[in-house]
Amino acid sequence: MTSADRLIESTRELLWERGYVGTSPRAIQQRAGAGQGSMYHHFAGKPDLARAAIGRTAEELRATAEALLGAPGPALERVAAYLHRERDVLRGCPVGRLTQDPDVMADATLREPVRETFSWLAGRIAGVLREGRDRGELVPDLDPESTAATVVATLQGGYVLARAAGSAELFDRAVAGVLHLLTAYDTSTRREVGRDS
Repeated sequence: MTSADRLIESTRELLWERGYVGTSPRAIQQRAGAGQGSMYHHFAGKPDLARAAIGRTAEELRATAEALLGAPGPALERVAAYLHRERDVLRGCPVGRLTQDPDVMADATLREPVRETFSWLAGRIAGVLREGRDRGELVPDLDPESTAATVVATLQGGYVLARAAGSAELFDRAVAGVLHLLTAYDTSTRREVGRDS
């Protein structure tokens, strides 16, 4: 790993643990085992390094999601595989936690990869659901975009509930709940949401 890579990885970890304000250049250098000269040789300063770190975190999240959502199989199985993937729930989502950082949200260049990542994720899940609907796996009146937004919101909310309670059980319940709701769209169940309401 190059010194630039070590600096980026250290910044990623520190942003996740401490937030932007708590991630000092000195802490980054100490964790990376790099000197000040090395840091400023590769990056213009802390904001530049933070942009690189957030961008790498976003890329990693997308790659992990795509490996599961882009796999073969029925749409709901692929969404379930993504929701059930191994996570460090009590640390929270490394991208989602950035939305709670006022310094990141106040800087358009730091905020943009966060916005893009959630937009991509909702769009990718919507695409999987649309494929399932078009193949007849899911009911014709499924709204892929609204349903995908619900899935992403439930996932992020699950992290918040779990962290507040200090237990991953609440995250697992949120995931189980949204998957149970999604089964109402599965044509094999012969039920449609709202039919009896």
